[in-house]
Amino acid sequence: MREICVFFMSNKEIYTEWTKTQERLPIFLQPWWMDAVCAGKEWDVVLVERQKTDSLKEESSQTAEESSEQAEVSMTSAPAPDEHPMSTRSAPDEHPMTDKEEKEEKDMEEKEMEMEIVAAMPYLFRKKWWMKWIIMPQETQIGGIWLNENHEFTSEELTSVCKEIADKLAEMKLHYYYQQFPVGSPCPDIFRSLGFKIKERVTYRIDNLIDLDKVIDRFSKNKKRQLQKALSLHAENKITAEEFYALHHLWLSMQKKKISYSREFLLVLEQKLRKHNQSQILTICNPDHEPYAAALLVWDSQRMYYLIPCFNPDYKESGAGALLVLEAIKLAREKGVSFDFEGSMIRGVAQHYKQFGSLLNTYYSVEKYYKWWFCFALFWNWLRSRKYN
Repeated sequence: MREICVFFMSNKEIYTEWTKTQERLPIFLQPWWMDAVCAGKEWDVVLVERQKTDSLKEESSQTAEESSEQAEVSMTSAPAPDEHPMSTRSAPDEHPMTDKEEKEEKDMEEKEMEMEIVAAMPYLFRKKWWMKWIIMPQETQIGGIWLNENHEFTSEELTSVCKEIADKLAEMKLHYYYQQFPVGSPCPDIFRSLGFKIKERVTYRIDNLIDLDKVIDRFSKNKKRQLQKALSLHAENKITAEEFYALHHLWLSMQKKKISYSREFLLVLEQKLRKHNQSQILTICNPDHEPYAAALLVWDSQRMYYLIPCFNPDYKESGAGALLVLEAIKLAREKGVSFDFEGSMIRGVAQHYKQFGSLLNTYYSVEKYYKWWFCFALFWNWLRSRKYN
């Protein structure tokens, strides 16, 4: 009997391979980003497959036929490794496949050829006692569903995809679900019709950085005055992630505030970012190289994110904050991407970002309490975090 070995890939492994075909995939949805921000926790991904369009089927069929022809030529013309090219030795006898085995193998090949991933939803899964919930990882602006950028969706297909994901969430027997979807995603409106609650969120972006002078012209008068104050300061990128964490921790403690992430979290994240060459820690220093402000910047193929900024409160009036943003914008311009302030629902912070001529972009969170009483568990966790952080 012929032995058939079948290797099954996990959803995470399939997702990791699929993301290589998604050129515009945000950094926050990359599998390696999820590995970093979910370190020590559990993350997985929901995948939705559909039949390929006719053009993709034809392309796959053509590729398969070419591979088959090449294989036949290779089998008939190439000698075995230990066989002389002119040898007439016959091939070893093999057990033929049964009709059932041939049918199973053919069905499997046809399924692989005719199906494609049209949507994926990576998620952080949390569990305590009997309670299960999905939430956003730390320092991760967006999550939710990413639609295959190489697939054209009809409105009916979009609804079908969202319904399938909603059904899979229900099958998980969750107590709570919360994710923030990408800017421009059509999925939140569909989820609202499926009984989920959606809430508008905002981020601020500067999309066109080609003409730096025009970008600076859109700064408010107040920010331009701050840049004048910062003429004696300069930008550096020499500090390590450990030093950045120490500075952030110190500057927050000077304001009687607590840092929201751990040293270990930052080191793991920065190591992944450095491996993929998608981050830089920028500092604004005085002539004696004393840091006044710093920020961890990350980027993908589309934009740069102002991920974690921090400032020395003793030099609040130095203009270091405005210069930090300007230098970050310059770096984004060098990378050929737009600049995203990462948004804020805090009025003062939002006003600060708007003064750099940025434009408001809306995106949506999608939420559902599968068990109404879980809101008390979240509230209790929030109280504990305020007490111990």
